[in-house]
Amino acid sequence: MLDYVFETVLPVVISILELMGIFVVSISATRGFIEYLQEVFLHKKFNLKYELANGLATALQFKMAAEIIKTALVHDLTELTTLGLVIVLRALMSVLIHFEMRSESKTHA
Repeated sequence: MLDYVFETVLPVVISILELMGIFVVSISATRGFIEYLQEVFLHKKFNLKYELANGLATALQFKMAAEIIKTALVHDLTELTTLGLVIVLRALMSVLIHFEMRSESKTHA
């Protein structure tokens, strides 16, 4: 019974989390591009790098949540190894983005 719930409900939850991450990246990139255009043509000042990095970090959190939930669906060691590597890579990207955000906020302060 519990296996049936895992096999039917968790893929839907994972897909929703993945889509949420994609949505956040899309909105952040579009907003960043609009702010970039305003900066170039209207000479308004935005902290573009910080805002874009913040959006990417938020999206990465949604993607990491999906990866963590995927661990409940792992069937063999190969899948677990691949999933573990993906989680490690996303965690490293998250650390790099947060480092970039910190250095960018110090630059503008």
